[in-house]
Amino acid sequence: MSVVVTGATGHLGRLIVESLLRRGVPAGKIVALGRDTSRLADLADRGVEVRPADYADPDSLRSAFADAEQLMFVSGSEVGQRVPQHHHVIEAAREAGVGLVVYTSIAHADTSDLLLAAEHRATEEELRASGLPYVLLRNSWYLENYTGQLAGYLAHGVAGSAGDGRVSAATRADYAEAAAEVLTTEGHAGQAYELGGEAFTMTELAAEVSRQSGQDVRYTDLPVPAYTDLLVSAGLPEPYAAILADADRGLAQGALYVPVEDLEKLLGRRPTSLAEAIRAAR
Repeated sequence: MSVVVTGATGHLGRLIVESLLRRGVPAGKIVALGRDTSRLADLADRGVEVRPADYADPDSLRSAFADAEQLMFVSGSEVGQRVPQHHHVIEAAREAGVGLVVYTSIAHADTSDLLLAAEHRATEEELRASGLPYVLLRNSWYLENYTGQLAGYLAHGVAGSAGDGRVSAATRADYAEAAAEVLTTEGHAGQAYELGGEAFTMTELAAEVSRQSGQDVRYTDLPVPAYTDLLVSAGLPEPYAAILADADRGLAQGALYVPVEDLEKLLGRRPTSLAEAIRAAR
């Protein structure tokens, strides 16, 4: 088996490579891709093959996918550019005759009205039409989206437009382990897994931060335009702020809620909880 992992310089791609190694996949059978291969030097030192690849450069993808049996296709990070970039990936995989493509999508990509979902839905549709065997890993939110803001929560409280919606967030490490399970076991082709951890509301998030910190942290619910303005005032570019605020709008309506069973089944255990993630991040 040879597994090519795209986006290995990113958080999730790197964790997938590490999960494969822990599962006993020989380093020489793993190919880690990234635009800046110097960031993968330590993996190369451990025997992982490192190749340059850029989603915007079809020729680099054709070279990177040579002899690939499986492709771990981590979705691109450039919102608004994913459709053409992902087309390049799928076309290069088809030309290389890849035996299985495992794609990281978003929760309910086929029906979601989130702004973020449109590019994932287009990618899923192109994968189906390509004739390539595929698996869809429809990941909900990352717990790190919240644990990375603990200092801000303690200083200013939690704000958003999520209402009483529940988000099925899980750690990147858990999503990576689930991906490695799919890549190293049989029977997943054609499946679409809706992946997420134990769900919680933003009020419950604030309560857990309060419990662990000993401070009174509260959730303030805002209209979507007001939350967008708040994110812009915090330094985010307006288009990105609008996407995050829209995600909260969808969260309020259940767009990021999935049952925990798919992730639990792939992990063989309960996913990392919100309380555990906050404790580890403090």
